[in-house]
Amino acid sequence: MSELMWLIRKTLKDTFRKKSSWFGYFGLPIAGILITMFLYGYNNTGIIRVGILNQDGNQAITQNVIRFMEGLNQVKVTISDEQTLHADIASGKLDSGIIFEQGFASSVQDGDPEHLSIISVKGTQVTAYIKAMLQNYIGNIAAIGKESRGDDAMFVRLYEAYSQQDFMLKAETIQDTSNMKMMTYQSIGFLIAFMMFSAVNMSEIILKEKENRTFLRLLSSPMSARMYVLSNVVANLIMMLLQIVVALVVMKNVLHIDSGVTYSELIPALLLFGLATICLSLLIVAFAKSTTGVDAMQNLIITPSCLLAGCFFPMEIMPDTVRKISSFLPQHWLLDMINKLQEGQTLGSLYVNMAILLAFAVVFALIAIFRFGRNNDVRQFV
Repeated sequence: MSELMWLIRKTLKDTFRKKSSWFGYFGLPIAGILITMFLYGYNNTGIIRVGILNQDGNQAITQNVIRFMEGLNQVKVTISDEQTLHADIASGKLDSGIIFEQGFASSVQDGDPEHLSIISVKGTQVTAYIKAMLQNYIGNIAAIGKESRGDDAMFVRLYEAYSQQDFMLKAETIQDTSNMKMMTYQSIGFLIAFMMFSAVNMSEIILKEKENRTFLRLLSSPMSARMYVLSNVVANLIMMLLQIVVALVVMKNVLHIDSGVTYSELIPALLLFGLATICLSLLIVAFAKSTTGVDAMQNLIITPSCLLAGCFFPMEIMPDTVRKISSFLPQHWLLDMINKLQEGQTLGSLYVNMAILLAFAVVFALIAIFRFGRNNDVRQFV
């Protein structure tokens, strides 16, 4: 046991001897989280600034439409004149402008709304919401105008009844957490990729020590090859646990990205994936004949698989064929587990995802053990 602990300490000491290693193992995952915040943290969810130019005088219908716009939660209305309206839209002080031209109220009362213009330099992403709200409200008044068939008295009676509705509508605002969940998804995706590269770098120490003959000197002591590989796996797990904890703490407590999943569920899920990643890294090392081969194989395996699994962008935009292919990748099952945890499912109910990740780890480990057993010639680096 003391030999195992000595090997673990030696592996961790050799790994973090260089300052650049600290940035590689802990700084890069945090950088990935910051990139995700830049991509998803600045979506426009603010108030739409609307300027109103009323050229229709004090018509009751026009004034009521203006009050309706002022009552919308996501719209800030400013009454303006024509010159100021166009200047503010051009300078970006206003997102859009609504012009009630003369005769607007009369056209609505006749059942055929006209003399209404909406202007904007930001396109449909701003005007679509305003058009929808106006069409709904003005359409109801126009329907009253059609029903009154030119009878002003009937229109006034119906319109007053419509304006003085005896029911109350209570509205409550619910916080939209979809953007936060998407940031969590992509942050975990970047973390997954860096975990895989880190695991390969740690396992690559086995080949490096074979190349510099340290492995032979260690085996000349009472230590066995199995204990040496086991120490590398344990050191890899320790490093990965630290990597996960640091990334999650920074994500939640420093950058305030709430994943909606507790640490007690998120950390075990990531550790289980980490075990599969370590077994994959041992598989890569077992088949590689040099450290150069390890670098080539990890670039050939990790980056494309992370792309296909949706670690770098939402899986929803991927075609069905790619989604089916991703089902054969361990990253997919971890990301699927994270999504289900965010939806309120418990970790214990996701036994299928956990069993599949464990199966990946077992298969990778068995193949690596078989390969190590068939390729035990340490003289290839002489």
